[in-house]
Amino acid sequence: MSSSTQRVERLVVGGGIGGLAAALAMARRGMAVHVIERAPAFEEIGAGIQLAPNASRVLDRLGILEAVEADAVKPPMATLMNAETGQRIAAIDFGKRFLKLYGYPYIVTHRTDLLNAILRQCQASPLVTLEADKEVVSVEDGDDSASVACADGTRYEARALVGADGIWSVVRRHIVGDGDPAYVGDVAYRGTIPTRAMPDRAATENLTWWIGPSMHLIQYPVRRRELLNQVIVFTAEGSSTGQDPQDWGPPEEIDARFQGKAEPVREAAKLIDRTRRWVLRDRAPVENWTRGRATLLGDAAHPMVQYLAQGACQAIEDAEALAQSLDSHRGDVRSALLAYQAARIPRTSAAQVWGRRMGEIVHADGLLAAVRDELLGGRDMGDFRYVDWLYGYRPGLGGNVLADTGKRGL
Repeated sequence: MSSSTQRVERLVVGGGIGGLAAALAMARRGMAVHVIERAPAFEEIGAGIQLAPNASRVLDRLGILEAVEADAVKPPMATLMNAETGQRIAAIDFGKRFLKLYGYPYIVTHRTDLLNAILRQCQASPLVTLEADKEVVSVEDGDDSASVACADGTRYEARALVGADGIWSVVRRHIVGDGDPAYVGDVAYRGTIPTRAMPDRAATENLTWWIGPSMHLIQYPVRRRELLNQVIVFTAEGSSTGQDPQDWGPPEEIDARFQGKAEPVREAAKLIDRTRRWVLRDRAPVENWTRGRATLLGDAAHPMVQYLAQGACQAIEDAEALAQSLDSHRGDVRSALLAYQAARIPRTSAAQVWGRRMGEIVHADGLLAAVRDELLGGRDMGDFRYVDWLYGYRPGLGGNVLADTGKRGL
């Protein structure tokens, strides 16, 4: 062993929302954990993020929900709007009935605010060690440990290794080895604008989802309603012509895609931040993401398209489930990691598959769109049957929690 090798009990590779949540969840159970992050600092890229009750519930257990809520917004409802006609298709009321059923609110916030709330608690814990500017380049198995090598020459050996290093995970390459993630054909632009710049009051109050043929727009307020988060997604023309994916969906294609849409949609598209474009990718579900003493979490394990707004929520669920499993299998890391993935893979696989299906549903055209609107139209705002499997879940208990409103319930 070289002098630059550090031996730790538990190592998390990746200091994003999922990785830090996992570290905090372990620390809350008295387990020491070391986190290394590739970037020079622990920070998030992006804008808004949605936290459904299944994530809020875990954040409460971690003792940070109040901190997250301080700068967040609880929209009164989510509305599904027809981007061509401007008419409302359906809505979900996030009010008293919703809170009584699930015990926790639906929250929208800025990704940076969420990460910082978790980061502060990790920094305050003597059981969590944080190191930035550590790029992992390789992973190896050992008899009683797993090890990683970093670009700067340092190495870490751990009795338990967690790859929370995102969709391009180096740890996944070692465990699964399934190549690059798949393109889905869509591109996204996202960013925030001052709320006062948007004249449509509904857009600044609710979570609003405008849907149309091969496109959608999502709007919701963040940071105490001072900012409006906007995300536009559309199927790139180049995705069907063999064009290099890195050239898909240039800014000028936004205007073509949103021409002829309802006025609120056209106006929102004019205000979208066009300086950064995301070419959307995901992976198919896998039956195994654990090898020896190493496992995966979040986007490293189950990257999914954003149409269910569950990517971060599932990573937060992973964090709680992993910590529970490590705690209940003390001294047997291999069994703990296998139990963790057995609990999580069926659920995250369903979220991955339904994320793709939801994209097909909201981007539908013609007869399929008409059938969709007819089926959803007129539905009671208090009918949660389509989201219950997501929002009523509690990690570790394997099921729905409708009988348990939680300590914050009405």
